[in-house]
Amino acid sequence: MDELDTSLIEALSSDARTSVSTLARRLGVARTTVQARIERLERDGVIAGYTIRKGKAAAPMIRAAVLIQVEPRATPMVLQRLKAMPQVELAFTTSGRFDMVLQVAARTPQDLDVILDHIGAVKGVKSSESLIQLSIRIDRR
Repeated sequence: MDELDTSLIEALSSDARTSVSTLARRLGVARTTVQARIERLERDGVIAGYTIRKGKAAAPMIRAAVLIQVEPRATPMVLQRLKAMPQVELAFTTSGRFDMVLQVAARTPQDLDVILDHIGAVKGVKSSESLIQLSIRIDRR
């Protein structure tokens, strides 16, 4: 990847709907160059896909970070159960006191309470701690 690829990825990260001709003008290169670069970045797996971000007007969600400790050698089984829960949006392994950090989303506080209970009841989860997200201060997605 060179500077043009990096600039192209930054521009697409800001607005993936930007037309190829607009990107070419902004980056000072030919439209065919931008198109070829995008195709190569997709083929090489640098660009894995395009998506939307829901705004506040779309069904607002309550999100929480859930820190969990897992029994030794139970991680594969725990992950299998977590994958079956659509409310679990992300799962990261971590170092330190907790083995994983999950991001969960629910429509209501009651729904959040239910999913937290389900996570805590997964066989192999020793303990959990949840941190409810209140407001977004920085969002670079």
